[in-house]
Amino acid sequence: MNEWLPTILAMLATGALAGVLAGLLGVGGGIVIVPVLYFVLQGLGVDPDVAIRVATGTSLLVIVPTSLSSVRSHHRRGNVDWALIKRWWPFMVLGVIAGSATALVVKGQVISGVFGVIALLVAANMLFRPKAPPVADSLPGLPGQGLMASGIGYFSVMIGIGGGTLGVPLLTACNVAPHRAVGTAAFFGLLIALPGATAMLLAQTPTGAPAGMVGLVNLAGFAAIVPLTVLLAPVGTWLGSKLDALWLKRVFAIFLCISGARMLMQTLGV
Repeated sequence: MNEWLPTILAMLATGALAGVLAGLLGVGGGIVIVPVLYFVLQGLGVDPDVAIRVATGTSLLVIVPTSLSSVRSHHRRGNVDWALIKRWWPFMVLGVIAGSATALVVKGQVISGVFGVIALLVAANMLFRPKAPPVADSLPGLPGQGLMASGIGYFSVMIGIGGGTLGVPLLTACNVAPHRAVGTAAFFGLLIALPGATAMLLAQTPTGAPAGMVGLVNLAGFAAIVPLTVLLAPVGTWLGSKLDALWLKRVFAIFLCISGARMLMQTLGV
């Protein structure tokens, strides 16, 4: 029990924070879980190279049930573009396979560095382009859409995030309605997380990983994070209704800037 208790407490704290932030800011998945879990695990004495692998692997498994719930909700509202998914899913799955293979062979520093760059780009988009007009009038042709889908799959699975972080900005930049982009990107999360989490469960557990591991996934973390995320998201939603939405997004963008910068600094050995 002494071996498991610190891990369980750390995972409970991660799930609670992720749940509140998800409801408060309308974000979810790995963009919250990965950086929080990455730094919490290091606080427990886990090596950064191992911590980023455990954080991304655990995040991918967490995304599976949360994406299922989100897809059902958006489908009932007619917000999932199934025609687009029919075109995109083969490209996205190929990207996920390639990204999973990359994540399993590169050093953890590469993964944390890529996450850091993406976190900073997402933060910049939230800070400086909150109401930016679309870049294009419509989606590109099939080759361009295939490149977009495979890129979303590749980078998302590599750093343990769902489909919304990259998918929503890319779709809205191509003049897809925001509610339609969010609903469709929820299904991207399933396409990314199902094969990605499977690959992480089958991977070899690294030396120095915390208790409760199967492959690169911490099952104790999964069991703690999922229910707390679901339970505390309404609390975050309630808080969000009482506070200014624009300032909340700015605060979250600053959180991403700090997390991304720290990851990059560790990657570069600064």
